[in-house]
Amino acid sequence: MFPIPRYPIFSNFLAYEELEDLLAQHNICIAVKEKLVKDSGVADESAYDNIVAKLLTKPRARGAIIFGSDQEVAGVMRAVRRSNATGSFSWIGSDGWSARSLVSDGNEAEVEGTLSVQPQANPVQGFEEYFLSLNVENNRRNPWFIEFWEHHFQCRYPNSSKTPYNQKYIKSCTGKEQLTKNNTVFEDQLQFVSDAVMAFAYAIRDMHHTLCEGKPGLCDAMKPTKGTELLKYLRKVSFEGLSGDRFHFDSNGDGPARYNIIHFKQVSNGKYRWIRVGEYNEGVLKLNMSDIQFKLGNPKPPESVCSLPCALGQAKKLVEGESCCWHCFNCTQYQIRHPDDPTQCIVCPQGTVPDPHHVECQNIPEEYLRPDSGWAIGAMAFSSTGILITMFVCGVFIRHNDTPVVRASGRELSYVLLAGIFMCYSVTYALVLKPNDIVCGIQRFSAGFCFTVVYAALLTKTNRISRIFNAGKRSAKRPSFISPRSQLIICSGLIGVQVLINVVWMIISPAIAIHHYPTREDNLLVCSSYIGASYMIAFTYPIFLIVICTVYAVLTRKIPEAFNESKHIGFTMYTTCIIWLAFVPSYFGTANDFALRITSMSVTISLSASVTVVCLFSPKLYIILIRPERNIRQSMMPMRYSAISKTTGTAGSGSMMATVMVTAATCNQKQQIQKHVPPVELEQQNGIYERKAETKESGTQTGIPPSNSNPSIIRASPEHLQKINNNCNVGNGPLALVSAVQIKDVVV
Repeated sequence: MFPIPRYPIFSNFLAYEELEDLLAQHNICIAVKEKLVKDSGVADESAYDNIVAKLLTKPRARGAIIFGSDQEVAGVMRAVRRSNATGSFSWIGSDGWSARSLVSDGNEAEVEGTLSVQPQANPVQGFEEYFLSLNVENNRRNPWFIEFWEHHFQCRYPNSSKTPYNQKYIKSCTGKEQLTKNNTVFEDQLQFVSDAVMAFAYAIRDMHHTLCEGKPGLCDAMKPTKGTELLKYLRKVSFEGLSGDRFHFDSNGDGPARYNIIHFKQVSNGKYRWIRVGEYNEGVLKLNMSDIQFKLGNPKPPESVCSLPCALGQAKKLVEGESCCWHCFNCTQYQIRHPDDPTQCIVCPQGTVPDPHHVECQNIPEEYLRPDSGWAIGAMAFSSTGILITMFVCGVFIRHNDTPVVRASGRELSYVLLAGIFMCYSVTYALVLKPNDIVCGIQRFSAGFCFTVVYAALLTKTNRISRIFNAGKRSAKRPSFISPRSQLIICSGLIGVQVLINVVWMIISPAIAIHHYPTREDNLLVCSSYIGASYMIAFTYPIFLIVICTVYAVLTRKIPEAFNESKHIGFTMYTTCIIWLAFVPSYFGTANDFALRITSMSVTISLSASVTVVCLFSPKLYIILIRPERNIRQSMMPMRYSAISKTTGTAGSGSMMATVMVTAATCNQKQQIQKHVPPVELEQQNGIYERKAETKESGTQTGIPPSNSNPSIIRASPEHLQKINNNCNVGNGPLALVSAVQIKDVVV
């Protein structure tokens, strides 16, 4: 009824101490406590005036609990009227003055709205008739009955003792006065008197039955009767009293707690009445709030507080020395009031924000790149297109696996390269999945691994080409490790480095899904690798391979036209470098936009794969599918065949002089020889080319052969030349002719 109230209390201090403990359990504070003068109502009125004055020092304390007699409470009500404080207080009264006319008569305005308790009692059967039959003559055993008779009939009984009250009576009592229902009002508490008497009677009966074993009169065991022994039997009594109610004592030794809640109410203008508004019966309270009216026409309960309750989202700052007085202050944007301590605000944990009322922290919905978002759909569409193109290229290569273009491109490394490109496109699907520990592990491993496969294959290609031409400048010896098996082993070794890096990284820092809070209102579900620059660990080694590939592409940019795959590789690497130079700042610049960061990574990976497909494989597809007539050995050879017609004159006039190193191979690619070809002299006789040359099988480069070398004649028809050129190659490429200075036209 009184939210967080402060009550003044007037009582004896034993009742106050008990009440104080109960009030504290319900967060009810006491603003003023005063002791009423216990002197049967003859205290000076100034004592009550002082009490009311102290009450008024706490203007917000309006609920007052009074333990006292009707005389004392009546004095308080008169003091309220003298202090012009009528209507300032709402009273809660004890049964000592509840429904007493001495209190309410003449003080109706001051007592209005009082709630009090009154022991619940029913009439004692037969007592009313008995009492109305009494008079002074037949009730001399009661010494106070004459005083009652004088007060009741306002007369002085002959030969009675003088009292402060009967001296004012002028009329003498005749003895013929009679008590009737019309002039006598009976107290409702008579039931408790009869219950108390009967409780002792039942206790003594039970005690006598136990100790005296049914013998009449007091036995020796009850002489004298010990109070402690009688108390044991008294606590156990249970009976139906004269009022018809059941009586017993509880574990604390108290009788049944049965009370009526009564209310002093102004039922109409100027008309007041005590009415019953509820009851309390052994722990159960029933209260009819609709019947309670503290002021006429105003049923709202009054407030008795030092400070009003703080609004939602506010905490209290207690006034020094007061537990029920405070100032309210607002919790900040990301704070709520402490659920257990209303004087504190606490900050919501990361990933939560206060509700609109700052009462509780609510979880921020998880955010992650969903497969149905626009960013993810765009990235997957791009990757899906790339996958289809890659599968198409792979299918074309498989179908034309034995054609010169496919063989000249290095079939084994080409398939490795296509596999890496396929994985680059496939990474997108792992990047758009909802993060969990497994998905994060797949993302971390695959992002760098797919790049490593692509650029390890490209590095192996460019390194092979560079070594072949550099070796031709220094020696006639065939370079080592240029066979298909060697190339695959080198490529696998380069890829193994990335696998080792990923394994070590996984052991040191396992991939897990975490909640990331870049701002106070974000709750991002991401892989731990996305935080900071740790994801660049996966790209460090592929970037190193890109740089090395680019260097080799620059070094081999001037090789002959027939080896223009190196130029395509170079263009691929230049473009890839540009793409990655753009990606790095965009990756770190989008730290707070996880969707854009993941999408940019996905698109960068797919775009790099697309550049490789376009630059390296589109020229080959063009020849295979659109210009199949060029898919022959002659177009793959680094020389131009020419027929030199011999004219009359000196032999030197029809000769082409050059020192040439020729790297040739037998048709089964298992036997290889290097020949030093000195200046040749070709003569055409009847459609047959004849070469006079000096040859020497050697593993090292030699100078011009001596003059005593045995000449040899090699004859071949044009048809035989074409057959040789279409069926013999070196390693994975066409017949390579490397000059010490430059490539010259050679006719074999």
